[in-house]
Amino acid sequence: MPGSRRRQRGVLLAGIALLLAALVLAVVLASVFMPGREAAGGQPLRWQDRGTTRSLREIVLGRCYSYLAERHPALGRDTDCLKIWESFKYAFIYKNPCNTTAEDYQPLMELAGHPIPCNKSLFWSKTNDLAHRYTKSSHNLLTLEDSLLGYMFDGVSWCGDPSAPGINYESCPKRSECESNPVSVFWKMASKRFAEAACGVVQVMLNGSIEAGAFRSSSIFGSIEVFNLNPNKVSEIQIWLMHDIGGPQSESCSGHSIQRLKRILEERNFTITCEDNYRPVQLLQCVRNPDHQDCRLCPSSMETP
Repeated sequence: MPGSRRRQRGVLLAGIALLLAALVLAVVLASVFMPGREAAGGQPLRWQDRGTTRSLREIVLGRCYSYLAERHPALGRDTDCLKIWESFKYAFIYKNPCNTTAEDYQPLMELAGHPIPCNKSLFWSKTNDLAHRYTKSSHNLLTLEDSLLGYMFDGVSWCGDPSAPGINYESCPKRSECESNPVSVFWKMASKRFAEAACGVVQVMLNGSIEAGAFRSSSIFGSIEVFNLNPNKVSEIQIWLMHDIGGPQSESCSGHSIQRLKRILEERNFTITCEDNYRPVQLLQCVRNPDHQDCRLCPSSMETP
């Protein structure tokens, strides 16, 4: 019987050894292949998107000072760029980037927010370059990126990490990895506030050359800004449906997605107009395509009286 007991003990120990080996292997594989798992030695969490922009502090402070000096000097009396940076930093530093909340950014929004004049708000979706070329050339309208908040953080990336130095410069999570990542939460909150501030006549620039439709419910405009416009403050919404010069005209103002957008806005008691290829914006497109037939003026419009 003693031999039998030894065999049972040996089988038991072998089973435990195999279990421990499998557990160790699983942990190793997870740290290599699973995003967002901490590597050995206190290394930062690993994600699938680009990491925090290098020299982020210098970029943000530089943009803040530049905006106050050149774009909106009147804000300079009440705006402290250093306090804005500190508030922004503490919203994400040393935090798991998948646990970001709107409350994290609330102090930043209060410090960097400022009124948007009535009749000046321009919203856009899939027309980023064109919309901002237009605001820079006309100086009549403002996008979110033309406000202080948007100007400081446009085009940069950031996220925190539980390990030192508290900021992950190697990688940050994509929206598909976690919805509540620092960049997504920031832009959703900033977009919400920008829409809430809009008043008077509001412009929306959409892309009519996209096969999937000019208006998408999943976009920031379609999911956030549309539902935070205030019908008591906004007198009219003008939709400019732009088509790429020489590109496909996938949708017009009578198209399905535009009609869906109109229904959403009409249900919220807005007055809406829609214009295909708003001419002042199209002329800006034609600067890069002067010889294209879409950019040629009709002979009658070139006649002198």
